[in-house]
Amino acid sequence: MKKIALVTTGGTIASKKTNGGRLRAGERSGEELVDMCDVPFELELEIVSLFNKPSIHIGYGDLWQLRVMVTDLLRDEAIDGVVVTSGTDTLEEMAYFLDLTIENEKPLVVTGSQRGPDQVGSDAFVNLQNAMIAAADEQVTQLGSVVVFNEHIFSARYVQKTHTSNVQGFYAPGYGYFGLIDNERVNLYQRPLYRDIYKPKTRIEHARSQIEIVKVHLGASPDLLWHLLEMDGIHGVVLEGLGRGQVPPAFMPVIAHARIPIVVTTSANEGEVYPAYEYEGSTYDLLHHGVLLGKDYSSRKAKIKLHVLLETGVKDLEEAFSK
Repeated sequence: MKKIALVTTGGTIASKKTNGGRLRAGERSGEELVDMCDVPFELELEIVSLFNKPSIHIGYGDLWQLRVMVTDLLRDEAIDGVVVTSGTDTLEEMAYFLDLTIENEKPLVVTGSQRGPDQVGSDAFVNLQNAMIAAADEQVTQLGSVVVFNEHIFSARYVQKTHTSNVQGFYAPGYGYFGLIDNERVNLYQRPLYRDIYKPKTRIEHARSQIEIVKVHLGASPDLLWHLLEMDGIHGVVLEGLGRGQVPPAFMPVIAHARIPIVVTTSANEGEVYPAYEYEGSTYDLLHHGVLLGKDYSSRKAKIKLHVLLETGVKDLEEAFSK
């Protein structure tokens, strides 16, 4: 019999309805969820109710605490795989954080739901069941952290929340999915070629690195970026540029005086930032002002990666972002 650890952190999947008909996220424990759910085939469960929070209440410190818990569970020889439940608003960031910081061969699956357990047409239990199925399947070994949602298995690096409320709420634009779960069977079609993993040298009790995101748009002012760069307690900025990674020329004098790392990404769903143009504010101009090129990362994934790199003491940030 396979043994799976279920770590719950709150979110819509653990929500309850209020008297007004709205949801309060993170109100159910892992034990309550399992009592409401038909556990697939013969699985032994170890349940850890780590957090009971709406996902937007999760912070960097919570992620490092979650990492310790999941790492310990994966090291347990009696555990065959781990499932982590999350609220969907920050699920993609949590999944990618785990992918970056845990070196695992056993399955590590993150899931959640778009509708609460009490709502009509809830996807809470089918997603939880499918996550357990994936975590118990040897095909899901050596994939890193994956997201299981609406019968799809996604790479943590590329998955994004693409719909606010639909049960098909996640996709990986331009990359597709690793596989599908159909009738309690995992059908895997592809695997990642490599992973980059950054483990802290010592246990991180309190995360120090605060990263912020600045979105660029037509007519954007550099004032917000300037204020962030002048603030104490900000350790890096992700600049979500346009197209290949361009920004308005007014940003360049501010960037020229930056004393903290800046990573440029693109608002496009597919493609990489690249120095294809040469003019003020182009990606080429940014590169020659010390800005790191964020490859094909979304701004939210680049934020998580920069946080992890700074917390784990990686020196060559440019090389790390080239992967």
